[in-house]
Amino acid sequence: MSERVIPLVDQRTATRAVRLPAKAIAATGHLTDTLRRPLRDLRISVTDRCNFRCSYCMPKDVFDKDYPYLPHSALLSFEEITRLARQFAAHGVQKIRLTGGEPLLRKNVEILIAQLAALRTVDGQPMDLTLTTNGSLLERKAQALKDAGLQRVTVSLDGLDDATFRAMNDVDFPVADVLRGIDAALKAGLGPIKVNMVVKRGTNQQEILPMARYFKGTGIVLRFIEYMDVGATNGWRMDDVLPSAEVVQMIQSEMPLVQLDPSAPGETAERWGYADGTGEIGVISSVTQAFCRDCNRARLSTEGQLYLCLFANQGHDLRPLVRGSASDEELASAIAGIWQGRSDRYSELRASLPPDAGPASGSKRVEMSYIGG
Repeated sequence: MSERVIPLVDQRTATRAVRLPAKAIAATGHLTDTLRRPLRDLRISVTDRCNFRCSYCMPKDVFDKDYPYLPHSALLSFEEITRLARQFAAHGVQKIRLTGGEPLLRKNVEILIAQLAALRTVDGQPMDLTLTTNGSLLERKAQALKDAGLQRVTVSLDGLDDATFRAMNDVDFPVADVLRGIDAALKAGLGPIKVNMVVKRGTNQQEILPMARYFKGTGIVLRFIEYMDVGATNGWRMDDVLPSAEVVQMIQSEMPLVQLDPSAPGETAERWGYADGTGEIGVISSVTQAFCRDCNRARLSTEGQLYLCLFANQGHDLRPLVRGSASDEELASAIAGIWQGRSDRYSELRASLPPDAGPASGSKRVEMSYIGG
């Protein structure tokens, strides 16, 4: 049995100071990194708190009652988040996803959604505005989210069996409440809805077929995610990973599938449609089939750290610029300088790196609960 390593250093403090480029970089709507990957997707964490304690994300023995969450004063205000998002949009971002922690725990998050919904892409189109949630508060929040301008939601759900689900969220939360939240989101028009299931071998793989049967024909896209080595507290082992190819094979044996084209450049999920035309599933295979070469996503933490990879070990601290005297043009220039230097491709290099290493050897990776999935 492998030992769980609990980091003694808070990775939220592992940041790089952001300096303005010597020569200003104007926003043109097309910004690329060192591997010529464009910036198209911004994921914004609005809180580092969550009401679940899933072992693959926020294990209870680390995130206990004494865990030092960020103080409210450290968090970016909604106006600060929107100001930064506007600069990302000027560089070509077309999609914004709100994450956490659990984003619906952020008080009055509907106000932020309304502000972000007013943004436009460089082509003058509304931003693709989405949110990922564990569904625990969705039943009562769905209509308000829609009214504020949210377009759709993704719900994390790791099984339909109540005992399995309660064990995985580790706070004894019932699966029925999440299912009611999904129904409320459907009724409010927050679709097309996606449901994400993290598959951990030996824990919930028996839920794959029941989940596929349940959501088949509903218009909801079920996506299976390989258990990933995000952060340093979840005790990840390769033996716990069930490859997506096995998931597809399992479903294919009962419900014939046909492979579909990607829905958009940089899409993380490989799409499979049911042969009878009753919907589709997706598989996200960042462990066994890395998709770094097409990654167009940036991540902004709740207190203004810009991360260039889900597996990063350092952020770029934008908060001093936001709260200082930097103009919008200087903020945009700083973001451009960071993205242009990006070379992250951790998943492609995983096999050659030490077990505890992030993209730069010797550092612990940032926790997923801090920057979202």
